[in-house]
Amino acid sequence: MEFSIKTISSIIGLLLIAFLVNAVTNFKFGSIKELAVEKPKSYVSVENVDRTLDCLAMNVYKEAGYEPFEGKVAVAQVVLNRVDHPKFPKDICAVIYQKNVIMEKVVCQFSWYCEGMASSKPKNKMYQESYAVAKKVLLEGFRLDGLNDALYFHAVHVNPSWPYQKIGKIGNHIFYRGNKT
Repeated sequence: MEFSIKTISSIIGLLLIAFLVNAVTNFKFGSIKELAVEKPKSYVSVENVDRTLDCLAMNVYKEAGYEPFEGKVAVAQVVLNRVDHPKFPKDICAVIYQKNVIMEKVVCQFSWYCEGMASSKPKNKMYQESYAVAKKVLLEGFRLDGLNDALYFHAVHVNPSWPYQKIGKIGNHIFYRGNKT
């Protein structure tokens, strides 16, 4: 009889210890999961946002500085569409400054960059408008319907004979989808 009571007491004690260990472990893992959820997946610094806005604003200014609001938005939207496309870099500045070598000639995605027109930030009204558009497109998600898959554009006075599907004209630019016609 004495043996049975000790055995039963030991079993009950072990079960209580196992239950407590399980409860404490679950509580700790729950706390760790809550901390993991609270942390951002990727850290974006203010400096990185400023650099990205400066790149986008300069591109909008150089490509469409004297275009209407919609033309500026369209140029910014093409850049963001490229960032989301597997063919292009995943960074806005990298998309804008991307160079390719075609038949031993360096070709920039945006002609102003290869033509040496890169400069410090202008202090004129057109640049201020371009910067405001860059903020609206990048930070507020403003987009023009119909250009969600636009990856290319050129000025109306240029005829590159691209094989891409034309999707619209805004101001002095013609916009194209990335897929070929």
